[in-house]
Amino acid sequence: MKKFALIGASGYIAPRHMQAIKATGNVLVAAMDPNDSVGIIDSHFPDAHFFTEFERFDRHIDKLSRAQTGEAVDYMSICSPNYLHDSHMRFALRSGADAICEKPLVLNSWNIDGLLDIERDTGRKVNTILQLRVHPAIIELREKVLNNKNKKDKYDVDLTYITSRGNWYHQSWKGDVKKSGGIATNIGVHFFDMLHFIFGDLQRNVVHTRTDSKAAGFLEYENARVRWFLSIDVEDVPQSAQEKGMRTFRSITVDGEEIEFSGGFTDLHTRSYEEILAGRGFGLEENRTAISTVQFIRTADIMPLQGDYHPFLKK
Repeated sequence: MKKFALIGASGYIAPRHMQAIKATGNVLVAAMDPNDSVGIIDSHFPDAHFFTEFERFDRHIDKLSRAQTGEAVDYMSICSPNYLHDSHMRFALRSGADAICEKPLVLNSWNIDGLLDIERDTGRKVNTILQLRVHPAIIELREKVLNNKNKKDKYDVDLTYITSRGNWYHQSWKGDVKKSGGIATNIGVHFFDMLHFIFGDLQRNVVHTRTDSKAAGFLEYENARVRWFLSIDVEDVPQSAQEKGMRTFRSITVDGEEIEFSGGFTDLHTRSYEEILAGRGFGLEENRTAISTVQFIRTADIMPLQGDYHPFLKK
């Protein structure tokens, strides 16, 4: 049984990590969050120590590591706001624990280099939640692409993801580009990782729109041309879906064929933890292409709508 600590216990994604820790037969011994709305812990690990001050959490983790009685934390799960991931991973490694970090790993690719140095210095490892890489439908599509040696043209891909958010979003850290990285980073980075995972190295990156609520552009990979559109604006949800009361719309088509991967999302964190615990977790370098992609999108010049661009931009 491995011992876990968790940073960011009150966040949206934290319960999935708690569920994964429990489902893999391990125990959460300590959690930290400046917000104390963390009653969800009782559903999984009511005996876990909880801290609202990082300094006290730090002291507790240090005490466990010095106890010499097998109480030291083995893994530290990081579910904090995006801009804190880098610092919290460094803390985990220097505390003698391996890190398991939510997406996006970091906001800028140069942060990966610093973390690689700390991995070497401490002998510990950063593992990342790239959950789409363990989704059966995505694995199947990747194998199809890799095995299709006879295809002469690149695949034509349309990626559309609209997950509407209320006014609260822009007032929270998620609405601050310096803290979240913006729309493409906050809601899109795992899709960009998926595209790289399936279709190979990124060759071209064009941005057609970038606002507080949406972003869109064109990406070219070794084996695909991708038109992408991301939004948190409910008005971007297609009318047919809105009439059904839907506030979210997700679609990926490859050469006009819809890829169905809506199912199976709820247990992807548990699957990711299983892989990490088996020594097959995704490390720092696996994140570099996706982080570099969103880093460029954040500051790139906006290009005119010509050539390949997402059809939702015609609205």
